[in-house]
Amino acid sequence: MDKTVRKQILAVRATGETNMLDTRTVQVIASRMGFYELVIYLEEYRRGYVNFIHTGDAGEEGAE
Repeated sequence: MDKTVRKQILAVRATGETNMLDTRTVQVIASRMGFYELVIYLEEYRRGYVNFIHTGDAGEEGAE
């Protein structure tokens, strides 16, 4: 996970609008906020995203 996606995840979380495990709603919010990298990341690396939400570990999957 690159730094941009990580920052975007944290920005969506800071809105408090959704449970971060509701990935479809996270994508809607991210799209509205112009976070297209996060929208794409969720399509390609959903498991890595969920791992990050649960553990805080960005891991290597999808790393740049």
